[in-house]
Amino acid sequence: MEDLTQDPIFNRTVIEFLTVANDYCLFVEKAHKYKLDDILEYLQKIAPLIYLKGALLPEVEPENPDADERFVTEENWEIIFNDMRDKFVDKDFFWFIDDSTFIDTEITKGSIPELLADIYQDLKDFVMLYQKNTLNAKQNAVKSCKELFARNWGYKSILLQKAIHKILFID
Repeated sequence: MEDLTQDPIFNRTVIEFLTVANDYCLFVEKAHKYKLDDILEYLQKIAPLIYLKGALLPEVEPENPDADERFVTEENWEIIFNDMRDKFVDKDFFWFIDDSTFIDTEITKGSIPELLADIYQDLKDFVMLYQKNTLNAKQNAVKSCKELFARNWGYKSILLQKAIHKILFID
């Protein structure tokens, strides 16, 4: 019988990432109950941790790539976005130079609630898929989340850190 504890999808880095991702998702889902100062304090600490733990996810090749699923709907995303927009009000927007494009002199207007909802979507999909009781689901969850880290939420978590730092220490 195969020892699944040696499988990379069960290693410590994946479990730690699952814990941090789940904590972020639960907090964001309940953020409408908190004051903005509490939200900012939480985000200041969790955003770098999410990035670090996401960067440590292992490379995984799922045995069945068709077992990949998405759970967060557009309606779910909008609820998170609107709850956060209601909290951030006049601190919603920030300006940055988008390093991901070839035009490095173009200033872009960013939205903190949009970043939070986008990160939430990718992390919640990971958490939901990983919690399914099949090896294929867990493999797809890790692979998909690592790919999305590289092209989506990893960069957005860095932008979030910069925006939160500015609100807390510069504004």
